[in-house]
Amino acid sequence: MLSLILTGKDSDLKIHYYNTLPSTQLFLKEELKNKKLTAPVAVVADIQTKGIGSRNNEWSSQKGNLFLSFALNTEQLPHDLKLESVSLYFSYLLKETLSEFGSKVFLKWPNDFYIGTKKTGGMITNRVDDTLICGVGINLVTAPQGFVSLDIMLNRKTLITAYLKKVEKKVLWKQVFSKYKLEFENNKEFFTHSDGKKISLESCVLESDGSLNINGERIYSRR
Repeated sequence: MLSLILTGKDSDLKIHYYNTLPSTQLFLKEELKNKKLTAPVAVVADIQTKGIGSRNNEWSSQKGNLFLSFALNTEQLPHDLKLESVSLYFSYLLKETLSEFGSKVFLKWPNDFYIGTKKTGGMITNRVDDTLICGVGINLVTAPQGFVSLDIMLNRKTLITAYLKKVEKKVLWKQVFSKYKLEFENNKEFFTHSDGKKISLESCVLESDGSLNINGERIYSRR
């Protein structure tokens, strides 16, 4: 295991690197529960053997790709960020980081990363008491059938450092939302899922808290 420390304005975020883990998210969750790690902290694996994808699907592990989970105490979040908005918030910060390196990636609501019409990664969020855990998978170099790898060459540690530094800046939700709202048009040809139903994003309205309004019904990200 290799550990690095990012020094932030409010606290230091330690990054632990492992060769192999079943799932960075499940590992970090257990370490937090058992008080072996404390937030803010991040865990990275070269290989995951049981990665978790959208709707509890397995996220394929191929060496060289990004497998990252990080944890923050809820008190370390921006003051205007509601918990129902965190998935979209942290996903957009990663999308923005990738864009700054030259990628054409866009964020499909609420937490999937796409290049063109194919998925290149995603994020899942959950909580342990007052700690928020975000798990990220990105196909940096290789992708399984039906998916696509990132459209730029990018060193994994360079990306992790840049992204987590952006997270530590605690950019206000309203600033993140104003940018994503302009890009939401990229979602119109795609679908999302809610309660087992496939829903077209073409006629959805994006609300100020990041939820979708579909014929008067609000839909929030559950992952």
